[in-house]
Amino acid sequence: MTNLTRLTAGDAELTIDPEHGCRIESLRIAGTELLLQGPRHGSFVMAPWAGRTGNGRFRNGGTVHQLPVSEHAAPHALHGTVRDVAWKTARVTETTAAFTADLGEPWPYTGMVTQVFELTEDALTLQLGVETAGDSFPAQAGWHPWFHRRLDGDDREVELGFRPAWQEERGEDHLPTGRRIEPTPRPWDDCFGMPDGVDVTLTWPERLELRITSRAQWVVIYDEPADAVCVEPQSGPPNGLNTHPRLVTPIDPLEVATTWTWRRL
Repeated sequence: MTNLTRLTAGDAELTIDPEHGCRIESLRIAGTELLLQGPRHGSFVMAPWAGRTGNGRFRNGGTVHQLPVSEHAAPHALHGTVRDVAWKTARVTETTAAFTADLGEPWPYTGMVTQVFELTEDALTLQLGVETAGDSFPAQAGWHPWFHRRLDGDDREVELGFRPAWQEERGEDHLPTGRRIEPTPRPWDDCFGMPDGVDVTLTWPERLELRITSRAQWVVIYDEPADAVCVEPQSGPPNGLNTHPRLVTPIDPLEVATTWTWRRL
């Protein structure tokens, strides 16, 4: 039996699965589930990279490293290493929790990822930290939530609201080409730049408004599935280990946070 962690604040209920990637299994507001259910859904952590790393390779100084290629994104490596491992529980209260996961093989460096949760009656704040236990390395971090396209008992689809400064042009290999373009029409499996910070609103008409904010400057929107919409704040774009490397050093960990705020309509 999976050892789940549950936080509650007012009519908000959060369920976390530390044994399977410290994934958010459920977020219920007044009994209504916002996240698509299933072992690969909910909301999972992407670290120490987010999205695709081209051909599974990245360079750190003069060394080129090969990561395992994902069967779902071949020939690329996908979404990091910590979403499939058991995390350790650091602390839990009624409304807060913290967990850690060690970095190591197949990631070529040792270190640790920390995820902290804070739930209130109208908001959830998530914090990620990536630190090294030795050598410096490039890293990324972010979240991959799967929101229901339609809430239970409703046939109206969620509406997306955001104003990106640009869209990262996606090449045939599904990686950003390096060109920044005007946003294309939906559907998307694309990365957008928001230099003033991620700010995306999901509105289920006459039911609920959920606003996702972060100081991170990139967000991936994936709305191709018939039953879900993913809004993914992350510290760098896909293939960012190669194109936007952010070095984690012994005195400078990578830290990123996001807040989800909701209100009933």
